[in-house]
Amino acid sequence: MQFGIPRTIYDEEHEIFRDSVARFLKEEVLPVYAEWEEAGRTPRDIWLRAGEVGLLGTSTAEEYGGIGGNFLFDAIVIEELARYGVAAPAWDMHAYIIAPILQNFCTEEQKKEWLPKMATGEWISAIGLTEPGGGSDMKEIKTNAKADGDDYIINGAKTFITNSHIADYVLLATKTDPSQGARGVSMFWVDLSLDGVSRGKNLKKIGNKAQDTAELFFDDVRVPAANIVGELNQGWSLLINGLAQERLVVAVRSIVMAEVAVDQTIDYTKQRKTFGQTVFDFQNTQFKLAEMSADVEAGRPFIDRCIELHTEGGVTPEVAAKAKLWATELADRVLDDCLQLHGGYGYVWEFPIARAWADARVHRIYAGTNEVMKYIIAKSL
Repeated sequence: MQFGIPRTIYDEEHEIFRDSVARFLKEEVLPVYAEWEEAGRTPRDIWLRAGEVGLLGTSTAEEYGGIGGNFLFDAIVIEELARYGVAAPAWDMHAYIIAPILQNFCTEEQKKEWLPKMATGEWISAIGLTEPGGGSDMKEIKTNAKADGDDYIINGAKTFITNSHIADYVLLATKTDPSQGARGVSMFWVDLSLDGVSRGKNLKKIGNKAQDTAELFFDDVRVPAANIVGELNQGWSLLINGLAQERLVVAVRSIVMAEVAVDQTIDYTKQRKTFGQTVFDFQNTQFKLAEMSADVEAGRPFIDRCIELHTEGGVTPEVAAKAKLWATELADRVLDDCLQLHGGYGYVWEFPIARAWADARVHRIYAGTNEVMKYIIAKSL
């Protein structure tokens, strides 16, 4: 949307990159996106193409195969995915959540082996936190890893795993010292082709239909100790670091979805006629759109400042929780009102507002539910 207050966090270099991202999405993703939704997954070749043009290594250092940028470049890709209504491929999780964790916590040897293949799209990644019986509460993790010589034997299950069917590796949270509760968690980089790994059926979701989502099962999976990410029993601090960025990623995507919805609804209501005038001509429509326009513009500087702070050194977990809570609640409310103003067509999948409404609903759930965000915020008060 057109802002009365100009954005100031991006310069010319960033906008050139944004144009290239938008062109890539329009030329190589949008024409086949409906096919991916029908298939319930994205093809490997689009990951390889994204790697070729630098979308999967935006903040990965050049020595590890990336373009050597920072979170500003990550945010640009996230914004353009949201702008064009592209909920999959899950590049944001792969490149802007998992890859930064590996870059921050892996050994030099691990980084040189793993990160370049992620940046090219040769390896597709997933993250395994949530479990069938206990959500993503660290204390309640049942998936366990037990030392056996130079290896660990992993048993357990994870659910709601994005990229579960197409991923080559999963960053897996396991319990390695039950006596320490949440502090006894370790993260492993697990090859999903190993014996003992199995994948559940692709779940049929309300939205994000082009993302494959399923359970992963681990039955006596032997993983080298060399595949521990960070130190043994360091999973808590590793994930706390990564979750702040994950929540900011969700906030960035959410506010753009709200902005785009307002723009689309203004255009639609000015064209759609009923009772001898356009839908926009009704005062109720104008007032609703005025409120939504003011809301999203008021929130934009807050999210931009969070992006800026994170680029400079990282937002705190509390601020990231506030950004995620606020932006997802705003997007949910705006998208619902915009769908209503589309009338019956708002409920038709071919209309962008229907897709956006369905895709955005999960934002209040994943990366920690909004109830968890409130708990994190309340603890800091």
